[in-house]
Amino acid sequence: MQQERAWRKPMRADAARNIDKIITAALDCFREEGPNVSLKTVADRAGVGPATLFRNFTDKDELVLAAVERQIKVKVDPITEMALENPDAAAGLIEVLNAVMQVANDEHNLLSAVAGRRGLLVGLAGKLIESLGRLLQRGQKQGTLREELQLIDMVRLVAMLIGAGDTVEPGSFAWQRYVALVEDAIRTHRENRPLPPLEPIPGVELPL
Repeated sequence: MQQERAWRKPMRADAARNIDKIITAALDCFREEGPNVSLKTVADRAGVGPATLFRNFTDKDELVLAAVERQIKVKVDPITEMALENPDAAAGLIEVLNAVMQVANDEHNLLSAVAGRRGLLVGLAGKLIESLGRLLQRGQKQGTLREELQLIDMVRLVAMLIGAGDTVEPGSFAWQRYVALVEDAIRTHRENRPLPPLEPIPGVELPL
């Protein structure tokens, strides 16, 4: 059985406040300084000593995963709950994809710090994946999502979207174009609409 991580265990109020300060500081530091920010910088920003940080997070991976988990809970889980109540399951599923991509764009540096650790991220996203499966099945019963789609397709499509998001500027909404393309691919009927605007890849010139 996997050992429960420190930041998930019941704790005293002062210890919980320290964890909250450390995670908040980590989010700020990663956004401002990139994926290679040091734990000392995070501790200094949080106003705690290195010993306090390491008492709660054994290494950088644990801190990053805690920060990712918080952002999922705060910014994706509420959208997912609303999506599950949406009578139109396909529309709800797209709302969830938009929420995931907004977090991926906002926290680009944070996700870069755990690049290549798919198993860890999938473990954090277990509830999200389950909800995607429920929305997919309901949309297929409603006839709005393609019958041949499997849950593993949705997991891989989310990974593809996050990969595409790596090619757009942080803070940009260019990722919306690729969510729209995925929506067109998974719906049984494609809406007749223009795609969101195309933005160039930063620092890359492509032939016309």
